[in-house]
Amino acid sequence: GFKVTKNGGKRCGKTVLANFLSDTTERLGGEYRPTQGVRMVSFECDLESSSDHQPCEVTLWDCSGNFKFESCWPALTTDSCGVVLVYNPTVPSQLREIESWFSMFVSSQGLQDTQCVLVAHRQPGDTHTHADTLSDLASPLSSLMVIQSNLEENPEAVRQHFYTYLQKVVKVVTESRERDEMSIIT
Repeated sequence: GFKVTKNGGKRCGKTVLANFLSDTTERLGGEYRPTQGVRMVSFECDLESSSDHQPCEVTLWDCSGNFKFESCWPALTTDSCGVVLVYNPTVPSQLREIESWFSMFVSSQGLQDTQCVLVAHRQPGDTHTHADTLSDLASPLSSLMVIQSNLEENPEAVRQHFYTYLQKVVKVVTESRERDEMSIIT
């Protein structure tokens, strides 16, 4: 299985997105309840690029975006195969915070850019466009895959883009494991 850590700004829709991707719930909306610390959601998905066509088991670690839990974040990132950074593009402060999340959750773990994805998640009722916010991303983030997420307008496109990201993570992890196995043999 693969552990993918997910974090981002407060009230940006991380839990709604995790529930949708894991088919935990069909219901969008409802009362906002902030995640306390971390919440884990496991699910299986079929990735077409999988050589043996085995379902891939994914565990999303839905981390709170509240800085009062910051002391827990290093433990949550340990052994992560990938990181999903979720932000609301209509909240300018979250664009700035995403650099901190990248540093804490990606750079500090030595993950490759392909193991990280940014999700610009639009909340129900958002009318703001995304085109002008992507240019605001700092240079370390500019090379990352960005998923435009709007679960009201095109939920299956969000799921397919996420699966594309997972395929990249699986490839990196598989290649790393194969290199490790070869170094043991030789």
